[in-house]
Amino acid sequence: MTGGGRRALVVTVVHHPEDSRIRHREIGALLDAGWQVTYAAPFAAHGEPARTDRPGLTAVDLPRAAGRRRLRAARAARTLLREQGPQHDVVLVHDPELLLAATGLGLDHLVWDVHEDAAGALAVKEWMPAPLRRPVAAAWRVAERRAERRWPLLLAEHAYADRFARPHPVVPNAVLLPETVPAGGDRVVYIGNLTLARGVAEMVDAARRLHRAGDGQLLVEIVGPARDETSREMLQRAHDDGVLRWRGFLPAAEAMPLLDGALAGLSLLADLPNYRGSMPTKVVEYLAHGVPAITTGLPLAVELVEAAEAGLVVPFGDGEAAAEAVLTLWRDPERAAAMGARGRALVRERYDWAVGGPAFVAALESVAEASSPRG
Repeated sequence: MTGGGRRALVVTVVHHPEDSRIRHREIGALLDAGWQVTYAAPFAAHGEPARTDRPGLTAVDLPRAAGRRRLRAARAARTLLREQGPQHDVVLVHDPELLLAATGLGLDHLVWDVHEDAAGALAVKEWMPAPLRRPVAAAWRVAERRAERRWPLLLAEHAYADRFARPHPVVPNAVLLPETVPAGGDRVVYIGNLTLARGVAEMVDAARRLHRAGDGQLLVEIVGPARDETSREMLQRAHDDGVLRWRGFLPAAEAMPLLDGALAGLSLLADLPNYRGSMPTKVVEYLAHGVPAITTGLPLAVELVEAAEAGLVVPFGDGEAAAEAVLTLWRDPERAAAMGARGRALVRERYDWAVGGPAFVAALESVAEASSPRG
């Protein structure tokens, strides 16, 4: 059984239904390969319709797991996995809590797509009481090793391999390269979730400095949902003051074109454990669109930017340095254009989803082949 005969159940209760890796790359690759896909995600919780905009795609709404409100989502996911999991050739889950939800259901064909360092993320979650963060993170390390013994894994980063005992397929956060890109202009762009740890305060500070230094000619355009009240208030105030434009969440089909013609893309993540071993996907997306990246000194982002001389690295927590980096590119458009061209070439070589997509489908095909026929 190959191609159109395969069925995949793709499940998340944490990620936005329009998550680029899940919805637009992985599901897109499966549909292109002729698979039937059931996509279960928290559509209503994010104000999104359960879209079935491609042949072969079915959508199922689930509750959202957020903060301490996670039990209802876990129960709904477990019911879905029990009822629909056996009807599919592969069950692809994207959240750590879904491994707990699947325990005891006999889903040998379940695959965990490891997006992040979950233990590192747990250690800094504001909703978790501080005394519990370290022990919960340690417990999750143990749970990861048990999950590895039970199910196949896909890793989003080569650096994640050190957390596991066996080798696993790596499907990096590759991107779709546009065929052509326009020259850079006077806009600075950020696309992604917005929290203090992701640099909201530094971006607002930089935007105010750039508004003054550029006499209003430089526009900082921020796309994404604010995940905490402090970030939301800071962004709204800056938007109302006219020093930046905050667009809120936009689907990838609307957000990505905003990179075209941008002067630079911002990635001002804090120096936190769950970020150190990950490549910020936004940096790859910026370079794919020929946009130089301004990034903090996280190892993988620095390696990518410096390998192609495709952007500038700034200190952590320093909005003034971020603004100065933007001004450096604004005052030297030829240098900025050369950075963009080099970054785009490197992304084509290392992170092109035209290569990653077939490798991802092949990894799921191998799981389907190894599993007993579905009911």
